[in-house]
Amino acid sequence: MKQPIYIYHTNDVHSHFENWPKIAGFLQQKRKEHAQKGETMLLFDIGDFIDRFHPITEATRGKANVQLLNELGYDAVTFGNNEGITLDHKELNTLYEAAQFPVVAANVFEQNGKRPYWLKPYTIIPVSDTLRIGVIGVTVHFTKFYELLGWTVASPFELLPSLVKKVREQADVVVLLSHLGMTDDETIAQTIPGIDIILGGHTHHVLPEGKWVNDTLLCGAGKYGQYIGIVELNEAPKATLIETATLPACEQTKQTLQVLEQKSLRQLEQERVAELSTDLPLQWFEPSPFAELLASALREWCGGDIGMVNAGVLLGPLSKGPVTKKDLHCICPHPINPCKVYLKGDELKEVILQAHTEKMKHLSVRGFGFRGKVMGAMVYDGVTLQTEKLADGTTHIRRIFIDSREIHPNETYAVATIDMFTFGRFYPEIQRAPNKIYYMPEFLRDVLAWKLSQC
Repeated sequence: MKQPIYIYHTNDVHSHFENWPKIAGFLQQKRKEHAQKGETMLLFDIGDFIDRFHPITEATRGKANVQLLNELGYDAVTFGNNEGITLDHKELNTLYEAAQFPVVAANVFEQNGKRPYWLKPYTIIPVSDTLRIGVIGVTVHFTKFYELLGWTVASPFELLPSLVKKVREQADVVVLLSHLGMTDDETIAQTIPGIDIILGGHTHHVLPEGKWVNDTLLCGAGKYGQYIGIVELNEAPKATLIETATLPACEQTKQTLQVLEQKSLRQLEQERVAELSTDLPLQWFEPSPFAELLASALREWCGGDIGMVNAGVLLGPLSKGPVTKKDLHCICPHPINPCKVYLKGDELKEVILQAHTEKMKHLSVRGFGFRGKVMGAMVYDGVTLQTEKLADGTTHIRRIFIDSREIHPNETYAVATIDMFTFGRFYPEIQRAPNKIYYMPEFLRDVLAWKLSQC
């Protein structure tokens, strides 16, 4: 290779725009420096660039995020689960309408088996007359959730062997943009030859100098824009990370974000969903009217025997008067969907007893769609707990009633709750339950809006 090629990569920014002006300033400066030296610079994003917890992304359904990628001149991106399964079918189909870069994800299709018009399995980037770089994209195969939204997502392990071979015939260097996670990246490097570099995401792994697995260099730049990844392609690829905390910010990008946020907040504020005749107070560590209303809404929405939700998903109360989409987004920003889980009575009892512990109430939660702070108390609709105060001051559950009947260990109950409990190891009985129904694309705030409009 006569001159080194510099590959810059970002992943899992999750709309954490506090770091974006620093990323923009750094990449703009590097682009100037490489251009002055006649060097090639390529720029890729590995997915989960959007996250609907942020009002800019919520109001624009991610299209403002695409604008930001355009402004920095990305050469290709793949998308993650936050793009793929927190937008409905139409929103994802139109997300990249204004994109000035190819979107690559080889394992996503329409349900008729055809690839959507805006999506490519790979792209070939000619660097010079004698050097071409092939860029393949794959995204995490959350099969059931994609199907509920009208998509088909295939296992990347089935597609990649032949696809890598095909791209290898057209390119001198093969780069995989992988929103699969560290474990899958390692497996790919161990079992599928022909990939030179895997730029990874999804599991937020940080690899300061990359990791070699066989002849493949694995890279990962953490989350939230805390790092920018760099791979220098010379005789052998060399990976480094740049920490963004100490970088100077691009003032123009800061101003752009300020304007976008103000516009987005105004838009959300103009969309009124309800008029409350009374306040809805909230307590995190004991039942309160607002959390009880959400439990009731979930039970009704999902058609459950009971409703069950942790108070911590609500970040604040609602006051008497008009309620807007801005209000609901502020107090319920999570990309969490309703779901219904079928549990035997003895399993449901175990969940209720575990949820009642102080440890679970005060558990600090990260990931699984949760954008709050602590779990909070479990709040129910259709459940009555008969309790007694113990000598040490704790409360003990003596009996559990479903509506007016005591819970029966062998009876099956339809539990309307939140999908977060089916992913994490919060409640093993829910996680391993074989019969689950997910309701998509609605988030909890959509269920709240529906319920409040009836008040």
